[in-house]
Formats: sequence, C-alpha cells, structure tokens
Amino acid sequence: MQDSTQNPETNPSDVLAGPILRQAHSSRLVLWLAVRHPMPLKLALYRDDDGGRQIPDDLVVLDGYRRDLQIGTDAWLVFIDVDLDAAGVEPLAQRRAIGYDLLLGDAETSLAVIEPGLCYPGESRPRFVIKTELDSLLHGSCRRPHHPSGDGMARADRWLAERRDNSEAWPVAVLLTGDQIYADDVAGPLLRAIHTVIAQLGLWSETLEGATLDDSDALYACTSCYYRRDELLPQEKTSRDLRDRFFGGTRKPVFTSASSGNHLITLAEVLAMYLLCWSDVPWRGLEYSRPALDEEESAIYDEEAVAIDNFVAELGATRRLMANSVTAMIFDDHDVTDDWNLTGEWMDTAYGHPFSRRIIGNALVAYLLCQGWGNRPEVFEDSVWPRVEHYAERRDAESQDALIDCLLEFRGWDFILDTEPGVVVLDTRTRRWRRSRRPSMPSGLMDWEALSDMQTKLMDRRSVVMVSAAPIFGVKLIENIQRIFTWFGKPLMVDAENWMAHPGAAYTLLNIFRHGNTPKNFTILSGDVHYSFVYDVTLRFSAAHQRIWQITSSGVKNEFPRKLLDWFDRLNRWLYAPYSPLNWFTKRRRMRVNPRRPSPASHGERLVNGAGMGYVRFNPAGQPIEIRELGVDDSDVVFEVSDEEEV
Repeated sequence: MQDSTQNPETNPSDVLAGPILRQAHSSRLVLWLAVRHPMPLKLALYRDDDGGRQIPDDLVVLDGYRRDLQIGTDAWLVFIDVDLDAAGVEPLAQRRAIGYDLLLGDAETSLAVIEPGLCYPGESRPRFVIKTELDSLLHGSCRRPHHPSGDGMARADRWLAERRDNSEAWPVAVLLTGDQIYADDVAGPLLRAIHTVIAQLGLWSETLEGATLDDSDALYACTSCYYRRDELLPQEKTSRDLRDRFFGGTRKPVFTSASSGNHLITLAEVLAMYLLCWSDVPWRGLEYSRPALDEEESAIYDEEAVAIDNFVAELGATRRLMANSVTAMIFDDHDVTDDWNLTGEWMDTAYGHPFSRRIIGNALVAYLLCQGWGNRPEVFEDSVWPRVEHYAERRDAESQDALIDCLLEFRGWDFILDTEPGVVVLDTRTRRWRRSRRPSMPSGLMDWEALSDMQTKLMDRRSVVMVSAAPIFGVKLIENIQRIFTWFGKPLMVDAENWMAHPGAAYTLLNIFRHGNTPKNFTILSGDVHYSFVYDVTLRFSAAHQRIWQITSSGVKNEFPRKLLDWFDRLNRWLYAPYSPLNWFTKRRRMRVNPRRPSPASHGERLVNGAGMGYVRFNPAGQPIEIRELGVDDSDVVFEVSDEEEV
C-alpha cells in the first residue's frame, strides 16, 4: 500500500477505469476503480435523486474506507468499501434512486463533470437503486472482444437508458456469469494495445521460471510474441501426451484453446486486458504499430482490427452500465484458460510445470484484483490480502509465487447476493471432484464438500436463484456427443464440461434438489455455451414438488457457429422428441423437461444464437415470470411457456 494523499493536478485521464459499483446496501457501498496516481477521494451521495440537484446530501472522506494497490509506475487500483454507519451517514433508502459522485484531489473535482459519459442523458451523475426484494436481473457470459458482433453490455446500457425515469424498473444487479475476458484467445491488435498500455503505465515486469525466455521484457520483444505463443508453452512429456490431439488439424498444447497463439502470460498483460475491456479511457489517443507478421498473420490482424475498433466504440456504454448498476461476477474457464481444471490429468500437467502454473496463477491474481474482491471483500482480509501486500512491496518471483500458491488453495470464491430470494453464485472451477482412478475423464464441477456447503446455504429457503457457469440441465444431443468423445478418452476435444459428465456430482446435485428442506423454486442462471435457451424442469417422485427453471444466456459478445447450431437444434428435436425410440432409451426419468419456445422464431428453434444480454423478472414468490434475451441488434427474444416435453 502507498500514500493516497499525493495530489498532482487532476484531469479526465487520471481515472483509467471505473468506478464499478460492486455492492450497494443501505449502510454499505463497494466500488472499484483504476487511477494513474494516488489522490484524495470523497464520496458524494444524493438521496431520492432526480439526477439534476447540485448539492449532495452526504459527503464521506474515503481515507478510512479504501485500499490503494500500485500495479505500475503510473497505475493504481483503488478498492473502496464504505461502512456508512461508521461514517455517520444515515442508511440509504431502498427502491429510491441514489446518486453518487467521486470528488478527486484537494480541489474536489467532480468525476461526473470531467467524465460526463458516466451519466445518462439528462443526469448529472451515476445513479443506482437498492433493492432487497429480487424483482429483476440482467445476466450474461462470454464477452470476446474480437467476435464480429455488437456488445451485449452496450445493449444492456441502452436498455437501462430507456428506463431512467422509473427506478422501479432498474434491475437489482447485473450478473456476469463467466468469461468476462478471454485470457486465452486475444486478438493481435488487442495484444499490441496491451503491450502499449504496459509501456505507458509502467506495469510491473516479472521473471519467468521454466520458460524459454528469462522475463516479461524478453517475451514482449521475441519473434514469437504475436500469433505464435503456443511455441513458448511447456513441452514436458505429459504435455506432449496432451498435445497429441487434433481438432480441425490443429495441435493443442496444455493450454487447450485453439487460439493460444496469443495466450496472455504475464500479470501485467492480464491487468492491462481488464483496463482495455472495461473502459474507453486507456484507448484515448492510444497509438500502436503493427508488429512484424507474415502474410497470413497480417490478414488475420487486419480482420481482427475491424472487430476491435467496433468493440472500443462501445466501451463507454460498458463503463456507464457498470457505474450505474450493481455488478457481480464469477469466473469461468476463459477468464484463466480454456478447459481450466477440466480433468485431473490436465491439472497435474498444468500445475506441475512452473511456467504453466505461473500463467494460470497470473490470471487468477488479476481476477482477484479486478473481479473477485468486490464480491466478498471481507473474505480476503486475513488469508489473501497480506500476500497481495507482500507482493506489491517486493515484486519478486518468490512473493509472486507465494501469492499464486495462496490463491490456488483459496476456497472462498463463491458468494451470495443478500436479496429475497437469495442469489447463490457457485464456484464451479476450483473445487472440482477429481476422478482418482481415471484422471483423464472429466472432473465433477464441484466436489462433495463444496456441494455439501452449497446445500447448507440453500436450506430452509422458499426460493433461490443459483448461478452455475455451465448449465445444469443442458441440451441432450450436445451432452451425448460429449459423452461419446469422453468414452473414447477425448473430453478436451469437445469441452466435455457439464454437470452430468461426472456421476457422483450429478447424483449428489439431483439429491440436493429433491431434499425436503431445500427451496421449492430454483432458478438456475448459466452461460458458457455460446447460445441461449430456457427449460422448465419438474422433478418426478419428489415429495417437495420442486420447480426448476434453467435459464441460459450466452454470449454477451460471442456466438456458436450458426450452421452447426442450427443442425444441433434440429437433430435434438428430432432424435429426442417425446415419442422417439432414442428418447425413450435416454430419458431423464426422474424429471420432466419442457423447452421454452423463443419468440419470434422460425422453424421451431429452441436455441437462440446471437450476442446479447439476458433479462429475468420475478414475482414475489421468486418465480421467473418474464424471460428475455436482449439482442445487440436491439431486438428482444421472449421465451414462452411450451407444452412440448423433452425427457
């Protein structure tokens, strides 16, 4: 930690990213931002705010409620956790618009004034609403910057802009359910921008144990830095065993992304990625040249450059959305690397080499600093934050590895949004149920202990919203294809990552659903798969008569190959229709599954393929009564109840 009272003259570019509103309670606010240098900060609060008043109702000096972490010579992360009671501020009212502003430096410069893009038209500052009754949510996953589509975050921003005069219509939170960044799949122009930002901000360098290069500076300068980083990945014997797989003629390294040629490696790279994906500020005036590329790489670079330019054009909307809405987030694999912890064999290989362990660890450190902390600041206080401070002070390989070791053993990534019904967000990545006898087979997404902890959190609730990155009830055809590849010992080829791939985890999870003291209404929000769908599920032979809604929204900025998904959708309906012989032999006999019909749709589709953001509205009993996919083209798909049964 460093002194936060230094005060160079404030200008708009001093706040690199944020503020991101992470939590909002009557007596507590949690915010995150990135700045170029430490500065005094005050929080101005406006109660029952119409967006136009000039005099704040409360002014809080943030010195006792912040942490500043230096990540470069000209870059700091600021973690703000305000206890309003301790600050002498009366509790904030619920279901009323609350305005806020950050006053920067000794001159108390208004951030909203120097960054008007944080405010919606006609408003003078960001505004949010506090609700303990869960009436609506926005949710989505899989935001790949160079995918050639609009950004679902920008679509959600436009949707919220249309409702600014009615705070009752604002969602309780924006839930980002995985793959907020793609650390394993980076466009060449974006990687070039990352390196320019690293140089401009002086983000810390690091040594690279076990690599063919000594340190990060050598990495950035080497000829394999762009589109050929897979050549730098570990080549241990166990890695070669994993590499001997082919998909479309492409050999896969231990980091199994098909696009690992630009896989992020250093902590500075991942931190710069977050800044460039969450804010337009680092892009302002950013100039970077094309690296030395061959003809094929140059063609790819040019195509990606167009997509990145379009992505940057919508970043102001992304920043505004996260400043005006409570934003909660949980990792999935691409936040770290493709197939992260999918099998025990993968884990043994990846963590058994110091270089691959460092790559995974760097992504996890960046996740902690840019995502994980805001979900549960208090859980990191005793065990994790001292390691963070030790690394920030020393910045050597030993302290960096010690922090990574701490995070790899950490068991507190899951969290709960304290609403009614509660939102239970699962960690399906770091507490896997490994197969001890067949480590090449898929691990369970959560082990028995983690599932038992989850059951405790569900007990005696009437209703619950559960966030599972991967759908719990998925598309039967696709899951059966994954099962076939798994049977042949190739689960990594088809990303065989579903709840039913591990019998122990599946059996335990279904028993939890049937338990008499668990909720009667389960809403499951998922992503991961790059398409969207909704299932109504009823458990058979259960005395509690639980009802389950599987709602999947994916991706925010990604899509499934269109023709392939169309065929999967058709074949799934044909092969597993209610009276199909194949369906009879593959029945999920303990449950009734009804797929909802997306409207508008043609030819009977059940799977929606298009970038966007999911929206769910709930009744007072915690049951979803409106389910939509907000498309980036400003069209909405409504999932309507259907009598068609797929079992």
